[in-house]
Amino acid sequence: MRGFFIRLLITALGLWVADQLLAGITITGTGALIVSALLLGIVNAVIRPIILILTLPLTIVTLGLFVLIVNGISLGIAAWLVPGFHIAGLWSATLGAVIVGLTSWVASAFVGGSGRIERMRRVEVTGRRIDE
Repeated sequence: MRGFFIRLLITALGLWVADQLLAGITITGTGALIVSALLLGIVNAVIRPIILILTLPLTIVTLGLFVLIVNGISLGIAAWLVPGFHIAGLWSATLGAVIVGLTSWVASAFVGGSGRIERMRRVEVTGRRIDE
């Protein structure tokens, strides 16, 4: 359960960064931010796989770049459903999805599956150093 809340906060952090960096994304309050992060997780778990399957030929033709547009569509769906979360258009949604994804990727590098902060430690084995 703790891991779920940590992931929710990481997604909220990504949405906040996108709100700060892009003029086309507006989130009007903390409540809207948290609900948007929760709903984005639900949209990514339920609706995004369906969109990916339906657009698979286009994704193959564009060598996977269309997945960025699908991520923007997922973010747009979340914005459409949450009052207080507005996106100006598809390009703002796509750039916002890239920012949310990058922020989540960087933050998730420090958090394990259980939600605990993890760090690398150095272990010596038979005289050689191995990084975990």
